[in-house]
Order: sequence, then C-alpha cells, then structure tokens
Amino acid sequence: MTDVDFNMMPVSEARRRVWHARRDKAQDIAAATDLKLSVHVSMQALEADWRALEASSAASLHQGFDWCAAWAKTHPNQLLLVRGSIGQKTVFILPLELVRGRFFRTARFIGSPHSNLNTGLFAADFDPLTCEQLGASLIADLSAKLSRVADIVTLEKMPFDWHGTCHPLASLPAVRNQNSSFQLPLLASFEATLAQINAKRRRKKFRVSEKRLEALGGYEHVVATTRRDRRQILDLFFEQKAIRFKALGLPNVFQDRETQAFFHTLAAVEPTAEGQPLELNAIRLRGEQNGRIVAIAGLSRKGDHVICQFGSIDEEMAADASPGELLFYLMIRKCNAEGVTLFDFGIGDQAYKRSWCTVETVQRDIVLPLTLRGRLAAGAHRTAVRMKVWIKKNRKAYAFLQRLRQQRQTPDAAAVPDTDGD
Repeated sequence: MTDVDFNMMPVSEARRRVWHARRDKAQDIAAATDLKLSVHVSMQALEADWRALEASSAASLHQGFDWCAAWAKTHPNQLLLVRGSIGQKTVFILPLELVRGRFFRTARFIGSPHSNLNTGLFAADFDPLTCEQLGASLIADLSAKLSRVADIVTLEKMPFDWHGTCHPLASLPAVRNQNSSFQLPLLASFEATLAQINAKRRRKKFRVSEKRLEALGGYEHVVATTRRDRRQILDLFFEQKAIRFKALGLPNVFQDRETQAFFHTLAAVEPTAEGQPLELNAIRLRGEQNGRIVAIAGLSRKGDHVICQFGSIDEEMAADASPGELLFYLMIRKCNAEGVTLFDFGIGDQAYKRSWCTVETVQRDIVLPLTLRGRLAAGAHRTAVRMKVWIKKNRKAYAFLQRLRQQRQTPDAAAVPDTDGD
C-alpha cells in the first residue's frame, strides 16, 4: 500500500450531518453541526482521545488502546483508524486494520479474529437522535475515504443491545453472527451468584474436584504476577492447547507466531486500577507433582467486566478432577469478591458455558461494501455465515470441516481463528 495522508482528505459537503438540539422530534431543528470523518494510520496521534473514549463502560475492552496496540505491534496489517469529530471534539473511533485476502481487501476491527465482543468507541454523550442519521450516511463517508484501499468494511461480533443501551450503529444493515456470547452476572455475594445456576450442584462438583486433587498432594490457585511467570504459563498454555486441538482433530488457532507474540505482549502489560488486558490464572499441584500446572485460563478485565479469553488443561494429569471446571469456580469466586459484576465466557456456544451462564448475548455483523468487488464480498460473507449456522447444527458436517481445516493447516500458516473453537 502506498503512503497516503488520510488526514488531509476533504469531507464532501454533500454529506453534512443534521444534529437535533432537542430530543423531542416534534420540535424544529434548532442547530446543525458537521460530523466529520477522517482516517488515521497512527495510534499515537489519537491516544489521548482514544483512552478517554474507552473509559466508557459500554466500550469493549477489545477496542481498548493497549489491546489494539499489542495487536498492531505483532501484526503487519495497515491501520485504518476512523475518527468522527464535531469541531475539535472526537465523538467516536472505529479502530480498523486492512487485511488483504486472495480476492478482497477487508477493513475490520483490529484483532477481530481473537476478540469476543466489539463495540467501537463512542462518546458517552453521543446524541442518540443522530444515530439513525449516522448509520444512513456512514457507508457513503467510508466509501469516499477507504474505497481506494479496501473493498469492504466488516464490523463483526457487535452486540446491538449492550449495557442497557442501543448501539449507535444498530440502524445499519447487519446479519446475526453464527455465535452468541455467554455471561454470568455476579451478584452481591458468591452464594447469591451460585444460586442462579444450581448452587448445590456447583458446590458438590467443587468438593469432588478438591478431594481428588488432595489425593494427589493438594493444589493452589495461582495468578501470575511477574513477567517471567506470565511468560512461562502462557507458553505452557500454547503447549496444552496444541495437544488438545490435535486430540480433537481441530485446527490450532493459537499456532502461528504472530498470535503467540500478541498474547505475550498483552501479558506483559501491568495491571491498573481499571483492569488488565491479560491476567493468567492456573491450578498448580503440590505433593509429588509439585509445580505441575493442570489448568490455565486467561482473563481480561475492564472495570467491572471480565472476559475469559482462553483456557486449557493438562491432558495427562488429574483429568478426572475436572481442573478446568475447578479453576472457573475459583476465578468467579475471586472476581465476585473483587466487585466484578459480569463474568463473560466469551463467544461460542459450548455446553460448559451454558452450564455456568444465565445470559446469552446475540451478536451481529455489519458488512459495508465500498466497491463493486466489495458487494460480492458482502454476499459471500452473508452466505458464509448462513453456512456456518447450518454446519454447526450438523455434527457430522462440522466434524468433517474441522478435520479438513486441520489437514490444511501448516506450522508456518497463519490460522484464521474462530474463537468459539477454544
């Protein structure tokens, strides 16, 4: 891609925004202000506004500055950061990256293959009366700005109803993603939280797991606090997950070096009062197996929202003790005590998630074609989603496809991860 100064591109006068000064639609329009779009290639130029916008509870941690910076550092994709502004104020940022496929050039959310929920970044006081106007004209704006470098914009895995508010882009044409995400609300006490999901059964499973691990010499729940520990636990996770995927005949979505470097970069970011991009939890044995780690999970926290990014278990040791299930119990109890109000198991419909969760969040994909070729890509995207829905309902077809993907995957190939395969 040639070096283009996106910031100097003029905004067409034909696409001015009319903003309502009052919420009463019966009133005449009292004022009109231009909403201008610009496209940037440097995260640092937008960092101050970016971090201000990401502070909103409605903004996904996957669009946070540190998350996106870690992905950009470990992947060569061109950044296309769409900024919406009114005067000098930034009212939204869509952090996109350009991915060149065999037939299409796609602008997508940064790190989308490994994100569980995407929202973009919008100002808390973004006037909801303008959202329909924004949606109606965003396609034209993006086409004018990006059609020279991209064929299609895909904003995937977006919940249109999140934190009790309707997403500003909900008026745009969208298709339901083949996967939902699943959450467990954390209530005033751990006992109240468990009461939502059969507390008696959960405690019984917890006691059985503890008893079996005590027979091996006991265990401890560890949270990696040093960079060295995080690096070692994360490397062990990649090893455990590779064994698991191979045993199941599934492609390894954590195989490529760029993906592993990305998670190592996240793990190196120190926690703050607002949260942590990647916290590594583990079950470590004592006794004769002292130091052996039998379960690992990676959590991301933003405010009172925690997302489980991944998990793994030792396939050879203590499998009958269900160490993965035990680790979730301990992590949720810890999060509950720390004031977390939502424990998110991430995207993908799996039995263990449904056993823990009381909330299912529907996610949608917004697909915006920018060129004629992009229209073909949009049609292909919609067809692919429908096919995935059908395949996931057909166990034999799903198993065959996963075996085929595994056979085609090579050690140096960059996987196209599907996060519900974890």
